[in-house]
Amino acid sequence: MTNYPDSIAGLELAQIGWVVSDIHKTVRFLSNTLGIRFPVPEHVRAQDLGMTYYGRVVDAEWLTTQAYNGGTFIELVQPVSGRSMFQDYLERYPAGGTQHLAFRLAEEGFERITAELRAQGFAVISEVNHPIARMAFFDTYETMGVATEIMGITPAGWKAVEQMEKKG
Repeated sequence: MTNYPDSIAGLELAQIGWVVSDIHKTVRFLSNTLGIRFPVPEHVRAQDLGMTYYGRVVDAEWLTTQAYNGGTFIELVQPVSGRSMFQDYLERYPAGGTQHLAFRLAEEGFERITAELRAQGFAVISEVNHPIARMAFFDTYETMGVATEIMGITPAGWKAVEQMEKKG
């Protein structure tokens, strides 16, 4: 039996990340059936975020939107081009599905938590160093069926989270 670090258990579930084949269809469904209101999907490039894919910034693009619902953010991602963890997931599961769960904490604890996951042998799929958060996506598919995102929220990020929660 693997002993997992206790400190990870104290993190807050912040987001459910779904990879979908048609983001507009998914938004319509969730809006019409569950009343979840999403902003218009945005076009994102990995290069603009400095987002790595197995250690390298790649030329990948996707559409994304997220809504705040019941205490958790719901993120939708539709791969458009290039190699990314989102494209990998959609190739494996063409209908799409829950690809990652994101757990957040203050940025000060980010290095400690991500070091513990690395020490446990979990590979980093992607990383982002953004003004609102540092993010690392770990390959925890065999352990829990989805990738795990650790988000170290910056002071500016907490303000952005608060604003998004108010809109939710």
